[in-house]
Amino acid sequence: MAAAQGHLADGADGADGTDGQGGAPLAFRHAVAGLRGVQPRAEVELEPTPAPRRLAPFSYALEAVVAVDAGDGEEEELADGRLILLHDPAGHDAWRGTFRLVTLVHADLEPEMAADPLLPEVCWSWLTGALQAREVEYGEPSGTVTLASSHHFGGLAGREPSTRIEIRASWTPSDAAGVPDTGAHLAAWCDLLCQIAGLPPAGGTDPGVVSLPQRRGPRSR
Repeated sequence: MAAAQGHLADGADGADGTDGQGGAPLAFRHAVAGLRGVQPRAEVELEPTPAPRRLAPFSYALEAVVAVDAGDGEEEELADGRLILLHDPAGHDAWRGTFRLVTLVHADLEPEMAADPLLPEVCWSWLTGALQAREVEYGEPSGTVTLASSHHFGGLAGREPSTRIEIRASWTPSDAAGVPDTGAHLAAWCDLLCQIAGLPPAGGTDPGVVSLPQRRGPRSR
């Protein structure tokens, strides 16, 4: 698995991370370099994705899929997500800082897990727990956990009902040293993806950690 790569937007869209107007701030370039240096576990596939241009003067984006070998040349996708790094050198009142991380994560659930009324709270705790486990400093967390159920009718009546969970979240990484430890934040985000995908921790199964069961049946990619 190659180290993370991604796209720069707005003030940092040149081939070398600069544009013709003087380039991106040095702090942002260092923050992006921290993301690019992360080596995720084998099941996590990181890919570049276009970064939004209207959320902040500078932005960088990655998307990820958690996939495992399902046999017969197929891979099963267990979870997917997108992580965006935003930077406003002038600061942002709502962020209480100059950097912000924004994420969207999806995973399909087994019916018995979807019926658990505490599942949204548990999934939110996975995000905050992943950040704490990586010992990163952050503030102003906010987000939503959404469960979407699908029931099929007519020509699709033979399909089983399905439920998909979605986590939308953002937080402000501490930049007290001038540049946030974006590599650690990305590593924590990959931990969240693997946990919601139902994979055991990379270091082995921890009896105190609960993960979602893996989905049934492979999905070709």
